Amino acid sequence: MTAEGPGTHEFETVSSRTVYSGAILALRLDQVAMPGGRVVEREVIEHHGAVAVAAVDDDGNLVLINQYRHPIGRRLLELPAGLLDKPGEDPLVAARRELAEETGLAARDWAVLVDVALSPGFTDEALRIYLATGLSETDRPEPELEEADIQLVRMPVEEAVRAALAGEIVNATAVAGVLALATARGGQLPLRPADAPWPGMPTAFVERKVAEGAGRA
Repeated sequence: MTAEGPGTHEFETVSSRTVYSGAILALRLDQVAMPGGRVVEREVIEHHGAVAVAAVDDDGNLVLINQYRHPIGRRLLELPAGLLDKPGEDPLVAARRELAEETGLAARDWAVLVDVALSPGFTDEALRIYLATGLSETDRPEPELEEADIQLVRMPVEEAVRAALAGEIVNATAVAGVLALATARGGQLPLRPADAPWPGMPTAFVERKVAEGAGRA
């Protein structure tokens, strides 16, 4: 066998089986070929892609939501966000919808702030965070379940950065969005257009649900 240099190995999936498929995620067990010839098992959680919105008003305040998260049993300060749970859904369209549903706001101007692979050691979950400005009020659908308890919080961007560094904002999406926003503003860095390609957008789980639905039809 020819020795491979670092960064050249092709990690082939030798076999794969699904052990669970639920409403928002699936657990897959893959057998993957490693350098040196070993084949090892890797647990992979498939998840919907997601979008989040760093909405900044004309006074320079970032619009956050304070929302209960059951897995950790407490409320977190977060960016408005939601899942891409429809086949072929445009991420920007989803971001506009989530901003309206969770805050009752619309935005005139949109740009891509940052893309994040949330925990690539075990899941394909990824999200795109948009910057939205030129805010105005819009119709908000009647909230349900956890969203019926959402509290809106407007916070200066500088204060949001302080809160993230102090451990008061710990939601990964919010931390990434807040720090990316502050960095882009401080350095006057250009942002990508709102319709920029997103090659890392996960699609495996939504394709799975479509296939499962077709199989039941």
